Amino acid sequence: MKIVTSETFLQTGGRFEIIDITDRLTEALQKSNLEEGQLHIFVPGSTAGITAIEYESGLIKDLEEFFDRTVPKNNRYHHEDAWHDGNGHSHIRSSLLKTQMSVPFKQGELMLGTWQQVVFVEFDNKPRERRIIIQLIGQ
Repeated sequence: MKIVTSETFLQTGGRFEIIDITDRLTEALQKSNLEEGQLHIFVPGSTAGITAIEYESGLIKDLEEFFDRTVPKNNRYHHEDAWHDGNGHSHIRSSLLKTQMSVPFKQGELMLGTWQQVVFVEFDNKPRERRIIIQLIGQ
């Protein structure tokens, strides 16, 4: 069993944003020379998320509208009492989506569905440089 850890960075615009990171994960897997195992993705931070979707414009808009209905930006959030940074909604959205996920791989290929991509979701209200940790465990 071997463990390979790498990082990739994203610059975000400070609004709801979905970025396809599948190619970055595939590149990390290829560089690892591992054939079978698990790829784990983790975003350090509490105002972003990682998930797998069909990366297409209609679904991206649907997700944005879902989060706007479920966790509106203009609600009162107690987080604002402490920090006054206007991103209480960002923290709640992140906690619903989660900041990590795993994808199995076999024969050096991610085992994603035909229309499935791994995406980073920015929930914060200001631009960020985001670090994504990619850890591969396998042989």
